[in-house]
Amino acid sequence: MSQPSLPTKKVLIVEDEGDMCLLLNIMLAGRSMELEHVKGLAAAEEFLQKETPALVLLDNKLTDGFGLDFLPFLKKNYPSVKIIMISGYDGAAKDAALAAGADIYLEKPFTKAQLFGALMELLKENEPAV
Repeated sequence: MSQPSLPTKKVLIVEDEGDMCLLLNIMLAGRSMELEHVKGLAAAEEFLQKETPALVLLDNKLTDGFGLDFLPFLKKNYPSVKIIMISGYDGAAKDAALAAGADIYLEKPFTKAQLFGALMELLKENEPAV
């Protein structure tokens, strides 16, 4: 059974672990998405000065800070960008991320179906009605 396809959208992945980047790339391969990868918050900020993706997949624990602390900056400067926070933390971290502006919080480990379902939910919202 094939998955429904998305219109081509740019997705920025902010993740400093090479294995996780590779896994995300494999999970999203063949979808109508243009994937961009950066390894930290400073690189994400630099990328966003040049391009505005439809969605940011944001890890929480990065080498140069916490995604949670980056959420207010994203929401203030790029209000149209959808954000999926990914983290190994649950409970209070999830509540804090959603309160700070994340649209969806996915706790690691998550499945391909959970990830793609979250992407479909957020990216479909941006589509004009036919």
